[in-house]
Amino acid sequence: MAMSCQFARAARLAGVLSEQSAGDDALPRRRVRYRGSHPRSYDEKYKERDLSAHPDLQARLHAKGQTPAGMHIPVLAAEVIEVLAPRPGEVVADCTVGYGGHALEFMRRLGPTGQLVGFDVDQDELVKTGQRLNQESTPVSLHHSNFAGLAKVLGPEGLQGYDIIFADLGVSSMQIDNPQRGISYRHEGPLDMRLDKRLQQTAADLLAQLSEQELAEAFSELADEPDSEEIARCIVEQRTVTAIERTSQLTELLMEVKGVTASQWRRQQGQILHPAARTFQALRILLNGELDVLKELLRQAPYCLRPGGRIGIISFHSGEDRLVKRAFRDGVRDGTYGCAAPEVIVPQAKERAYNARCASAKLRWAATQEVAS
Repeated sequence: MAMSCQFARAARLAGVLSEQSAGDDALPRRRVRYRGSHPRSYDEKYKERDLSAHPDLQARLHAKGQTPAGMHIPVLAAEVIEVLAPRPGEVVADCTVGYGGHALEFMRRLGPTGQLVGFDVDQDELVKTGQRLNQESTPVSLHHSNFAGLAKVLGPEGLQGYDIIFADLGVSSMQIDNPQRGISYRHEGPLDMRLDKRLQQTAADLLAQLSEQELAEAFSELADEPDSEEIARCIVEQRTVTAIERTSQLTELLMEVKGVTASQWRRQQGQILHPAARTFQALRILLNGELDVLKELLRQAPYCLRPGGRIGIISFHSGEDRLVKRAFRDGVRDGTYGCAAPEVIVPQAKERAYNARCASAKLRWAATQEVAS
């Protein structure tokens, strides 16, 4: 009898839960709650990802040198506009349009007679950016492509060339902050790192397939990692036991190699580079073929610029900067470009305090010869 009563109670409870579940869609969903006094995970930072509803939060975070989760602040925006000098009626190619931070600055100066042609490999962000940019008066066309397609769209767009070509080689904050992208060592998630979801391989696949020598070379050449050989050896040893498929797994391994604990890192945060920073950067660059695409951009760019056209590139890694510096220098020597930036342009102290993620940014520019009158 007691047993049958227990079954009856269980049945009634199951019925109640079923009714509740069926009516879930009609009930208002409760906001995400976070542990302690401050949000930690990406999902918990719902206020930061809806700044229009919390207008005072952005200023408070910036005062602390923090960037709101998912918010992208265009780097060196004032300097980009100053050196590239967009004018009404000109055509600008934004090769890494992202969320449109720099694009908006260009469009506000191009006016309704100008045009912006944008490129990005991230289809999800491209859709959102299109909605944002289409509110401006400047005509805009966006292409789901990396900037190796710079020349291919000239014909379909009915253009003879661009007045300005611009590329910001950094990864956007929307991509970094989203744990599901697996780009940052700061967030737990799958070790994905694909900027273009059409890619078949993930960063986890690279760690599983590349040889020890290939990994060591990538970490050294793409991120200047001083412990590249030791890191490669430990990755190969670890994958024979357990596949490295999560950001936390790789981060823990890298901290062990560096001999740094999480508490030690927290005490030195802001003073030293995170032990995982260089390796994560190298994997992302390798997976997405970023240096190869940059080389192709540098090859095509001068032939896609109109006379008097300008090109500006922001890099965040010494390997990228070396490629840009060499291409512009050689271009001036052989007459491809008429002039180039005499010195690299870096963020000032005020911008670094406002946006900590801009600290390693470097801007270089070049310009083609004007037509002789």
